[in-house]
Amino acid sequence: MTVQHATFGVQEPAVAVPEPAAELRNVSKMYVSRGGTAEVLRDFNLTVAPGEFLAVVGPSGSGKSTVLNLLAGLETCDRGVIRCNGKLVAGVNTDIGYLTQHDSLLPWRTVEQNIAIPLEIRGVPAEQRRQRVQAMIANVGLNGFEHHHPRQLSGGMRKRVMIARTLIYDPSTILMDEPFGPLDAQLKLVLQAELLRLWSASRKTVVFVTHDLVEAITLADRVIVLSARPTRVKLEEVITISRPRNVHEARFAPGFEEHYRRLWSAIEIHHGEPLL
Repeated sequence: MTVQHATFGVQEPAVAVPEPAAELRNVSKMYVSRGGTAEVLRDFNLTVAPGEFLAVVGPSGSGKSTVLNLLAGLETCDRGVIRCNGKLVAGVNTDIGYLTQHDSLLPWRTVEQNIAIPLEIRGVPAEQRRQRVQAMIANVGLNGFEHHHPRQLSGGMRKRVMIARTLIYDPSTILMDEPFGPLDAQLKLVLQAELLRLWSASRKTVVFVTHDLVEAITLADRVIVLSARPTRVKLEEVITISRPRNVHEARFAPGFEEHYRRLWSAIEIHHGEPLL
């Protein structure tokens, strides 16, 4: 016998749905040059949940970096709405951290001075700034290198400084544009593990652009594949590999090969070659 419970008009309490950490709604973007116009995005939609680690892959020229630049407020769209934590992005977005693939450290500043730059811009008092910088240096494993200049550091150490500088002011969302692309395979694994450790401790929202499908699957909660221009989201792949993840073992985890196969098949093919 099935027992039905009468509610007598009493409504169930509404479950609060959190604001997306980042959102692009019906966004279009066109670049104009003397050579003509290039439509990169057309009615493009993307929603990123708070605390989500989202990886973005797609063919060259599909607008991966454009999406990051729009969220950062470094570029404006021709049409559509862009929001970060419920707020309209109408200029440079100071709520996010942006880590690019290029080394942007100031060569005349030491490690601790480079990391402190965002705090200086925000007017954080000197003693508080010093304490936060020292804590961050320890957190990314740079103890003993506080007074070194960028030229005295290895490529991996410089990346750690850039990550520390991005995290130091506690941004709610972090954008990463192929941050480990130019590094050798061994160093890339080390920094991937470091990034996962830091992310697991803070659960910041991350939007991570990469050309490396193995990297995307290893790091992300969800991977999206962008189409060729004008860009749309061609595939959304929720990664089912359990956390915490070991970057050395993730590719052997159950489900990895299936994720890789679906993502690879979704990549646009041009002239017989996948353009990653």
